[in-house]
Amino acid sequence: LCAIIHYLVRGQLGWFGLTIACLVPGYAAQLLSILWFRADGHAPGCWLLALHLLQLGLWKRYWDVVRAAAKMGGGAGELLAQLGDVCVLRLLEALLQTLPHLLLQAYVVVAVDPAGFIPGVSAGLSLLSLAWALVSYSHFTSLLKPGHLSPPAAVILCLLLWRTGMLGTRVLALVLFARLYSFWVFAVAGVHWLLMSFWLGAQQTDIVAQPCRWRLFNCLLGAVYIFCYINVRPGPSRTRVAVFYAVST
Repeated sequence: LCAIIHYLVRGQLGWFGLTIACLVPGYAAQLLSILWFRADGHAPGCWLLALHLLQLGLWKRYWDVVRAAAKMGGGAGELLAQLGDVCVLRLLEALLQTLPHLLLQAYVVVAVDPAGFIPGVSAGLSLLSLAWALVSYSHFTSLLKPGHLSPPAAVILCLLLWRTGMLGTRVLALVLFARLYSFWVFAVAGVHWLLMSFWLGAQQTDIVAQPCRWRLFNCLLGAVYIFCYINVRPGPSRTRVAVFYAVST
């Protein structure tokens, strides 16, 4: 919001429009949240619809998780289900909305306005938000393993630093490449995207059963793999992580 106001006040209507455009994909997570509320038997009223329209639907889900954790009336299973919903939705929102916003603001800081304080702060907060969404998702998946306890705060902090450093270096590399070679960055990212998509297809992931949706899932996740690794298969992932970093480097 501060970045939007910043560009509007300074008359930079191009960056103003692009920043607003980065908000639009985030409504996919809000729409999915409403559909999940309805599937759980909670008919979305006007207040709930208004929250999702203002992109505050996931905050409502976080509040529900905090209340359920405080009461523990519904049991650990229900609490884990609510936590899983909000972690998946938050990751989706981060990939669709926060990541494009991070790339845009980072490009403005590096190539357009190096002294821009508001775009720099916005890019930094977006980086932390995206890293935290990835860490929260990893934390949730670890809780699903039988007998696995919640990791201590030191482990969470190390994961956050790792994700932040990995994402920050990749975003900075792409932005610097775009500044020097302009639209050639799309060719490099496209080749990387195709390699990752074919690699995911070769792994035969069984998350999506239908062939068309399975191909679409691999294509979408291949685009995500330009920036970060997300484990989508059970079992040890050491070899897959090594291949990912070898190709990405």
